[in-house]
Amino acid sequence: MVRRKLVVGNWKMHGVSEDIGEIEAIAAAAARYPAVDSGLCLPATLIDRAARAAPGFPFGGQDVHFARRGAHTGCISAAMLVDAGATMVIVGHSERREAQHETDADVRAKAEAGVTAGLLTILCIGESLLVRESGDAVPTVGAQLDASLPRDMDVAGLAIAYEPIWAIGTGKTPTIDDIGEMHAALRQRLRSAYGDAGETIRILYGGSVKPGNANEIFSVMDVDGALVGGASLKAADFVPIVEAAALKA
Repeated sequence: MVRRKLVVGNWKMHGVSEDIGEIEAIAAAAARYPAVDSGLCLPATLIDRAARAAPGFPFGGQDVHFARRGAHTGCISAAMLVDAGATMVIVGHSERREAQHETDADVRAKAEAGVTAGLLTILCIGESLLVRESGDAVPTVGAQLDASLPRDMDVAGLAIAYEPIWAIGTGKTPTIDDIGEMHAALRQRLRSAYGDAGETIRILYGGSVKPGNANEIFSVMDVDGALVGGASLKAADFVPIVEAAALKA
């Protein structure tokens, strides 16, 4: 099955008003590759301004609370993201699982909130270096996926991002064979969970994706795009990754 490539930038805790020009440059350049779905997940403080500066380009949040509203100081709901102009959201990033102690159950609830709100929901999973070196990466990440997946709902708005924790921001990446093995195993888990619908869910790779390695990564079976960190902050770095995805579209 041919799935449209999806390339999304995760700006993490970067971005203030002076970066709107870079956002506009990314949106304008990415528009040259209509066969690829692209977008940026920004700090919540920038979503509204970015959506007004680059209308039609997809923007998203980096987290969402599972509740629709309530006494949750400092949190943001799916409805708030939509109201700000977001069309997507990241849930379960390793930096939240580790630093904020989010469990698989937390991530599942957040993913269900995102999907229910109509947001393209990018659910992140990945293993530590210790797990990778022990040889248990595939079963560990597979179990994490199983425990984090939304249940009993239409998952057309779901994507998965496999991000080996030890590769995020380090310049290191798994071998192409390792990426292929993991994505194949995740595809099988999605088939088991959702049947035919599991074939439609895009599986992204994340973890030190750069212009220099994107083409090789996108050549791997069942790699349907990328979740890009540091290389998404500048059009000069991010757009070549989108272009590499377009070559595989």
